[in-house]
Amino acid sequence: MSFHGAAGQVTGSCHLLEHAGLKILIDCGIFQGSRSAEEENAGDFGFDPRDIDIVLLTHAHLDHCGRVPLLVRRGFRGEIIATAATRELARLALLDSAHIQEEDARRDARRRQRRGRKPLPPLYEITDALRAMDAFGRVANYGETLDLGPDARVRFIDAGHILGSASLVVELGAGRSARRIVFSGDLGNGGRPVLPDPAPPPQADYVVLESTYGDRRHRDFGESVEEILDAIRRTLARGGNTIIPTFAMERAQELLFVLSRAVERRELPRTLPVFLDSPMAVSATEIFRRYPQAFRPEFAAALTAGRDPFKLPGLRFTRDVSESIEINRVSGGAVILAGSGMCTGGRVIHHLRHNLWRKDCSVVFIGFAAKGTLARRIVDGAKTVRVNGETVAVKASVHTINGFSAHADRDELLDWHAHTGKPRTTFLVHGDADGGMHALARALAGRDFKIHCPGMDEAVDLT
Repeated sequence: MSFHGAAGQVTGSCHLLEHAGLKILIDCGIFQGSRSAEEENAGDFGFDPRDIDIVLLTHAHLDHCGRVPLLVRRGFRGEIIATAATRELARLALLDSAHIQEEDARRDARRRQRRGRKPLPPLYEITDALRAMDAFGRVANYGETLDLGPDARVRFIDAGHILGSASLVVELGAGRSARRIVFSGDLGNGGRPVLPDPAPPPQADYVVLESTYGDRRHRDFGESVEEILDAIRRTLARGGNTIIPTFAMERAQELLFVLSRAVERRELPRTLPVFLDSPMAVSATEIFRRYPQAFRPEFAAALTAGRDPFKLPGLRFTRDVSESIEINRVSGGAVILAGSGMCTGGRVIHHLRHNLWRKDCSVVFIGFAAKGTLARRIVDGAKTVRVNGETVAVKASVHTINGFSAHADRDELLDWHAHTGKPRTTFLVHGDADGGMHALARALAGRDFKIHCPGMDEAVDLT
């Protein structure tokens, strides 16, 4: 019985469990943000995809599912197991990712041809994403135990991170040799208005724990709401636009809910123009409406009663490129939610190019920004940034509001881990080695837990 860990980094989550000839992959994420991301994504998996029997997906963010089409392209013929909501959101995310891969490859091919160089193929294509969806098999319900093979079982529990997200309780072996390994996946930030708090895990022999915000506490959510409303009001008073780089799943929907309540309470103007300029976020919002049972009571009650919790008098969903371009004609007074959250691509890039240099505008970041991303450079105080090949001055007001984060903070991670009893080893993953991972390791070691931060492709014996 062995565990192959991913590197100590924020993106590209992928872990391999081996037991009695059975090979189980936990997530298969894409690398984002770093200069070497393209090379890492196109590189070897560190195992033969044809040997993998089962893939367990914790949720539908690309850093956890984005390389699944490549896995299929390179020979994976096993079963993918996920919750019903994750299956729907993964289809949306993977088809969008494949479209971007094809578009990027076409643009790169034109540049290479002008330089007399051979074009490179896309990482994967839409056909690969569709084939990946064909590999989805059983649907996991929270709390239900599924058999994976001889003496191998898994139970999905609610991780509270995005719709359909799960922590995994994997049990391998029988009798005295049995081992329970708990994978946190990405854990949600508790006390939020849309999703429930993460479910507590059972006691475990081994724990694989994310550490994204292992070095800090989040601001109170109510205070964060007031901070974002204040930023919008100040920007309106200056006559500018508020740009909010938004993750399409969960963050966009939560923001719409917050803005809707603010308008109802007259904390924002009723006629406030709000643009959700993200085709994927628009589709994800429609998927959210199909899962009322997954939400907190107030939000679920609105869905069940037929009331739209996202309804805003001035809200416009924009799918077409032409509609997105029209937004750039709005000189001020609007709130623009657009992907991607880390500003690595998507429509937010164009809105930043049109608004970032304006002193009357604001840019509000409400999620994690990995090193190397445009979002991180702006957050870190860059005076100028490159946007679509153009140097743009950063004159807009920049706000970072971490109370909206979909990730648990240090105290929540420690509290969640406390439910696992006294595991033999806790493996820390999915965090900056010099930031959240290091700080969380110190905190857990101080509580007398054995901690290990696995390197890329490192194998650990769990017997």
